[in-house]
Amino acid sequence: MIPLHVIQVTVNAVMAAERAASFTRRSIKASAKREGLRLAMSMLDLTTLEGKDSPDKARALCRKAVRPDPSIQDLPSAAAVCVYPSLVAVCVKELAGTDVRVASVATGFPSGQYPLEVRLEDVRRAVGDGADEIDMVINRGAFLAGRLGQVADEIRETRRACGKAHLKVILETGELETLDNARHASDLALAVLAEFEDHEDGVDFIKTSTGKVQPAATMPVTLVMLEAIRDHHAATGRRVGMKPAGGIRTAKQALHYLVMVKETLGDAWLSPALFRFGASALCNDIIRQYRWLARGVYAAGYDVSES
Repeated sequence: MIPLHVIQVTVNAVMAAERAASFTRRSIKASAKREGLRLAMSMLDLTTLEGKDSPDKARALCRKAVRPDPSIQDLPSAAAVCVYPSLVAVCVKELAGTDVRVASVATGFPSGQYPLEVRLEDVRRAVGDGADEIDMVINRGAFLAGRLGQVADEIRETRRACGKAHLKVILETGELETLDNARHASDLALAVLAEFEDHEDGVDFIKTSTGKVQPAATMPVTLVMLEAIRDHHAATGRRVGMKPAGGIRTAKQALHYLVMVKETLGDAWLSPALFRFGASALCNDIIRQYRWLARGVYAAGYDVSES
């Protein structure tokens, strides 16, 4: 069933690009930069989604999520670690007693082309092993073919399978071809998520990308999705989170995104409860920049561990 109130919005791509670029020209003072780096770290979903992933690698990632840099006492933990379902139980055990959440990609990630029941079982197993959050990917082929009812039903069934776990709906915007499609897919996902009761401890999200397709997160597409969330909130009063993922590699880029969030959605969204970065490479650059602010010396790449 397609939500009847989803109306396709036309996006002015030129203006979206110009508006997005304007956020990169804001001047940020050193004190604000320091707080921005701490905030960005607290919003990170540290991720490993490789064929060579192992329990030892997942445990190392968990330790880094809890203490990104043991030499910096006031640098906060990351928001979550994100792994394949087979490693959820390992991460749950390693992170017991911390505030770091365990997220898992599911639903035939990254293609979204598996039979629906297989995708739903993927979700149930991850949730059963203790995942706090599920990152699902929509079937882009169905969306582009105009089978919007199928896409809506699959989001709906996945949300049901999540139970108390939070859901992040990945649109894979790099394959949606246009900003109009990114906005339409955002509105569709938001309408389906609105059918469910809010979680007691937070909200569901929409997310740009799997990180496996280029382009992944870009500022124009993130802006379009933020504006969809803004309009949804204005119409319904419901808050939905946002997660750009893939391609955000530097602390400077992260600060630009935070400016965009603040000016589009306001201070309420400047929280890991409502905004995340899916960008593991970003972690080390935040550490390097934070060390520079504290000590006046940049850390070399080899001075910061990968996990």
